[in-house]
Amino acid sequence: MTQAQSLPAHVNVAIIGGGVIGTSIAWHLAKLGITDTIVLERHRLTSGTTWHAAGLVGQLRQSRNLTELAKYSAEMFAELERETGQATGFRQNGAISVAMTDARMEELQRGASMGRNFGLEVEQLTVSDIGRMLPHFDLDGIRGGIFLPRDGTINPIDLTQAYAIGARRAGARISEDVCVLRILTEKGRVSGVETNQGTIMCDKLVIAAGMWSQELGRSIGVNIPLHAVEHFYAVTEAMPELPRDMPFVRVFDEYAYYKEDAGKLLLGAFEPEAKPWAAPRIGDDHRFVTLPEDIDHFAPILETAVRRMPMLENAGISLFFNGPESFTPDGNYHLGEVPELRDLFVAAGFNSIGIMSSGGAGLILSQWIRDGHPPMDVNGMDIRRMQPFQSSRRYLEDRSRETVGLVYAMHWPYRQHVTARDARRSPLHDRMAGLGAVFGEFMGWERPNWFARDGVAPEYVYSFARQNWWPCAEHEAKAMAEGCAIFDQSSYAKFLVQGADSGRVLNRICANQVDVEPGRIVYTQWLNERGGIEADVTVTRLAHDRYLIVTAAGAQTRDMAWLQHHIPADALCVATDMTSGLPMLAIMGPNSRALLEAVSGEDMSDAAFPFATSREIEIGYARLRASRITYVGELGWELYVPAEFAPHVFDRIWQAGARFGLVPAGFHTLNNCRMEKGYRHWGHDITEEDTPIEAGLGFAVALDKPDFIGREAILAQKAAGLPRKRMVNIALMDDGPDAPLMYHEEPILRDGQIVGSITSGAWGHRVNLSLGMGYVNNPAGVSKDWLESGRWLVEIAGTHHAARVQLAPFYDPERTRL
Repeated sequence: MTQAQSLPAHVNVAIIGGGVIGTSIAWHLAKLGITDTIVLERHRLTSGTTWHAAGLVGQLRQSRNLTELAKYSAEMFAELERETGQATGFRQNGAISVAMTDARMEELQRGASMGRNFGLEVEQLTVSDIGRMLPHFDLDGIRGGIFLPRDGTINPIDLTQAYAIGARRAGARISEDVCVLRILTEKGRVSGVETNQGTIMCDKLVIAAGMWSQELGRSIGVNIPLHAVEHFYAVTEAMPELPRDMPFVRVFDEYAYYKEDAGKLLLGAFEPEAKPWAAPRIGDDHRFVTLPEDIDHFAPILETAVRRMPMLENAGISLFFNGPESFTPDGNYHLGEVPELRDLFVAAGFNSIGIMSSGGAGLILSQWIRDGHPPMDVNGMDIRRMQPFQSSRRYLEDRSRETVGLVYAMHWPYRQHVTARDARRSPLHDRMAGLGAVFGEFMGWERPNWFARDGVAPEYVYSFARQNWWPCAEHEAKAMAEGCAIFDQSSYAKFLVQGADSGRVLNRICANQVDVEPGRIVYTQWLNERGGIEADVTVTRLAHDRYLIVTAAGAQTRDMAWLQHHIPADALCVATDMTSGLPMLAIMGPNSRALLEAVSGEDMSDAAFPFATSREIEIGYARLRASRITYVGELGWELYVPAEFAPHVFDRIWQAGARFGLVPAGFHTLNNCRMEKGYRHWGHDITEEDTPIEAGLGFAVALDKPDFIGREAILAQKAAGLPRKRMVNIALMDDGPDAPLMYHEEPILRDGQIVGSITSGAWGHRVNLSLGMGYVNNPAGVSKDWLESGRWLVEIAGTHHAARVQLAPFYDPERTRL
């Protein structure tokens, strides 16, 4: 019987890629009882990237859910070994991260606080502690560090074989030397794969092909942005004096990591500027690839390492290794169902953390395949966060030079990418630049983050404290509160939904009532069947059969996919992305009314133009849509202008603005002000794991509507009484110049016990407070009395700070300024 004849004609799930990720998915599916699966590996298991991975297992990541998944992996490795009898080489000998600057030490301390919030064992180390644990290291320049005793190392090839053994025993097929030639689709869904050994039809397909995933996706119009880069390490000859129980060590400020392996030392690096590999295409014949040595590129890392670990000076080098690994544009891996096709899933782009992520990725994706939705918030990993342009080969090549170095670079708040810039510009970019805008990049958009003034250099000087742009943002916020400010928010995504059934379709998708009079704006969420928040949008009814939906720039792909997937096939309803053609200006502040009346000749009074209404007005020679709404807590309007008229409209407003105190303002001010008002941000403060009741957004749910997605879940939650989890607003009691700042995931303590964590943080210039938002938990329900009766603290970099916690916002809780 030939191999072609042995392949099944049909399977429930086909998985492309026989590395650590693909085999993990197969094993996890089998654990769920889904065994009609096949892993298709074009050469041999592990022959892509897995075979040359360093095998580090570090659990502390940059967010709660990423950390939870890494923790799961570490706990699962022992179970896998017991179940299969296949040794994986997993050793929990711990990990030490050292700091050589005060800023790095604060970063590590903030990470330690976050880790303890997630239940990780994290110990802060002095220089003396490090000396005792690493007696063979030179401590020159080291300020301290942290130790995670449950971290460790593992053998990637053995781990993959263990996954494969477990999957096979449960009934899954794993076929080597089977090359996928083409992915088959039918009516917007994946239907099978054509291979060199025959065709296999499938109900669901997973692309877990590592650095080949991008090309597989491109072949069927699916966006999987990643790029291979050269990754270097050196392995010494045997070093008898090397401690066999040595923790693996990260010296971030020297871009290096150290791992003991069978008496040898592996020295690896995440150098500041990486070398992209194999642009524009990776050939099909690559297997167990090693790339040419580049001693000159690695020499600075090795020279520094010899000074840091003197015993290396006399150690022989048995191997200089250079192999390809794939990196994504933002440094997070890709997971989930793609937006372009139903039943096609991806797990790729693991950015050198694929081994430690394999268990969590397999767990999440297997449950997603079974249930039709992820079991937890995967916002940072969800493939739907990506934009189509990010698959541009030149963009990926340019960005990948930077993303490798960012693994070990300082993770500064507000840090901006320096590569692959100027991808997307609003029509007002030059106007903003002329006013002194300092641009940040988000989803490719060049957005004015702040405006340099009073001698402040137009560049970032990073810090965990008040950064150099602080006084500029303070000027913007206070000038807006006293006069008015103009924001270029063109990056916000806008969808036009139209057709005879558009109202009916949207009322099913939206939690709030959108069957309103034309000209009304409705703030609403899109919920899943579990009541979790899938999107946070405004819906403006333009006519009886037309609606304008506005959402955040980062949710553009995700929200459009959700919208299109929930429009019934027989509905007279179509959604069109209008983002590029409809720039948006926001005029905010008490003088915004007078300014807009002056440039438009319209009556903008409360009686003529109430809050949450929208209509067309004229400014100069242009007709545009003005919507009275705000994200900063001031009287104001959002102006939606046809792209070709945007500079003309801006010029008319700016020319008239001086006598009304008009100033330009950026996204840092926008964020600071929304924090003062307690306005939620999807992806930070609200996600698919949070319900409107928990998020304090119950006012945006129309439970009197007979039918909308998530209604039954919300009714059940309300019937259960007080929510056990609740979004709150937080202000530190210290409001002086040295008050620390909250950013995300800082632990919140009530009467000495951790009860929650920060989701967003910023400084409120109008209230002069260090502010945060976050969820707190109480098994008996979170009530106003419970909040007011507790003693509240926030842990920041290992230090507790007294805080006020309340449901109401700290700025204008009575909404008088709107």
